[in-house]
Amino acid sequence: MIILACDHAGYELKEQIKEFFNKENITTIDVGCYSTDSCDYPDFAKAGNEKVLEGANNVGIYICGTGIGMSIAANRNPKIRAALCTNVNFAMLARKHNDANVLVLPGRYINRTRAIRLIKVFLTTNFEGGRHLRRIKKLKGA
Repeated sequence: MIILACDHAGYELKEQIKEFFNKENITTIDVGCYSTDSCDYPDFAKAGNEKVLEGANNVGIYICGTGIGMSIAANRNPKIRAALCTNVNFAMLARKHNDANVLVLPGRYINRTRAIRLIKVFLTTNFEGGRHLRRIKKLKGA
């Protein structure tokens, strides 16, 4: 399942992404926010994290103005590996090398087209394992 979360600065891009998924008949869970009214990104990162962790195959797409706040908030949970990505190489490597389960996007700095491209790469790239798995396991003890 794909979990969508945003703050007010990410709301418009989240709605565009949701529209894309709807056209592709891909079900998402939207944990908010639901308008451009000012709100606090940690609340929505936490709500997203709870849903992501409900299923082994769940992934999150979180959006705030720069992506930095959502990244920091999401990564407070040791079972979340949130990656702020602004290009396709970052999105691919976040999955391939870091087994990221949350893609974070900077809503004020990328457009719908780029966001969709990053999402497609993120969702279709598999974790490589091997030496990368060893590194992921070390994060659990950090």
